[in-house]
Amino acid sequence: MKQQIRRILALALVVLALAAIFAPVAAPYGYEEMDLTNMLSGPSLEHLFGTDELGRDVFSRIIYGGRYSLSIGLAATAFGAVVGCAIGAITGYFGGTLDTVLMRFLDILEAIPGLLLTICVSAVLGSGFDKTILALAITSIPQYVRLLRAQVFSVRDEEYLEAAESISCSKFRIITRYVLPNSLSPVIVKATMSVAQTILTAASLSYVGLGVQPPTPEWGAMLSAGRAYIRSYPHLIMFPGIFIMITVLGLNLFGDGLRDALDPKLKK
Repeated sequence: MKQQIRRILALALVVLALAAIFAPVAAPYGYEEMDLTNMLSGPSLEHLFGTDELGRDVFSRIIYGGRYSLSIGLAATAFGAVVGCAIGAITGYFGGTLDTVLMRFLDILEAIPGLLLTICVSAVLGSGFDKTILALAITSIPQYVRLLRAQVFSVRDEEYLEAAESISCSKFRIITRYVLPNSLSPVIVKATMSVAQTILTAASLSYVGLGVQPPTPEWGAMLSAGRAYIRSYPHLIMFPGIFIMITVLGLNLFGDGLRDALDPKLKK
């Protein structure tokens, strides 16, 4: 049953990603195109998911919104993972004073609740698509530093590293060629599942006015715009919420399956 759910959600994610990539073809209307004769209308054949307060097609805006929500999730996760892995590899391999100082600094950062820290960073940087990505990436870096640092600790005394050092390999080559490839499996799983969490956090920032701003059709921004009409026109928040739920659930199950595939203990 679980495998069937995974397949269905995986197919839904693929369809959603393709629709977002080819949004100008898949969407029946432009995301800013207004139909002033059909403002706040419910789902119909003309507008599958209804229209918003400005007469814009909700279905089209959700398809275009997939571009922004998925891009934010992927870009922020990738940036945070790359920077975090670079720092984690260096501190884990060399250790010493640098490792001690950096870990204490990360202890201070991680003492602050994740969402609160993201809100603070976003408030400092300001709102907008690129600034939202940067805020989410900055707050995710400590997780990857700790994860990769722990993995490097487990491999840095292996014989193949001693062999590499014995033939005078540079530290850079040892880290990039031998340490990182043998330490990345947990990071890949973590990053996959973090995309879903990042999309949720981005939606939360947009909902409180710190993320992507209207008229950009990001899913969280659509929820924020529709909350004033929640009683009279629930379709304005129902459809963006459903797409957020499907995306997050699908990515989490995909990450769970990837963990099963990459973990030798789970294979047994």
